[in-house]
Amino acid sequence: MYRFFRYLDRRFDLSACHPGFLARKIPAGVSYLHCFGGIAFVLYLLLLLTGMLLSVYYVPAEAEAFRSVVAISREVRLGFLVRGMHRWAGHLLLVLVLLHTARVIGHRAYLPPRELNWLAGAFILLLLLASGFTGALLPWDQKAYWTTVVASGIAGTVPGGGETLLPLVRGGQEVSGSTLLRFYSLHVLWLPLAINLLLWAHFHMVKRLGVKGVL
Repeated sequence: MYRFFRYLDRRFDLSACHPGFLARKIPAGVSYLHCFGGIAFVLYLLLLLTGMLLSVYYVPAEAEAFRSVVAISREVRLGFLVRGMHRWAGHLLLVLVLLHTARVIGHRAYLPPRELNWLAGAFILLLLLASGFTGALLPWDQKAYWTTVVASGIAGTVPGGGETLLPLVRGGQEVSGSTLLRFYSLHVLWLPLAINLLLWAHFHMVKRLGVKGVL
């Protein structure tokens, strides 16, 4: 692996183009606790890759969604493995992001001048939770259906705006094929796009301000 990266460096001259990023000094007090964010990012990349593979076979239609999931698990070569990796990467990602958040709070890395970075991370966490919620419906089985009915029904209890918010979330008054298509669109397009933009801002601010060590 080292030889491979050295080969890329010789061909693309990466170390000369990005000396400030690749030759950054590590502040005092940095430990393995600071790795939670990086591991979470690797899991997010794994989610994107496995999600792209699953989208080749998944059919976001009311009559075909469940059968396509069964086909992925039973008929597509290594489909069960890709789907399992996608599912467990999603669970582990939330755990790692929460651990990363706890580390940031414990080290007081949310204080100025890092307050905007903290806000970006908080919004990323909310969008990841939304991504997990929308993805839970995609298997289109009884568990996914009734979980979405109960969870989305909370939107209808919002004082003053529940009657408007509920059909906006479901794409109608009931959980149906319109809900499935809406959740699929959010899960594979809009939420990843928003997360990617926030991740760019998050990493950009980390690059500018550096990592806060424990003093």
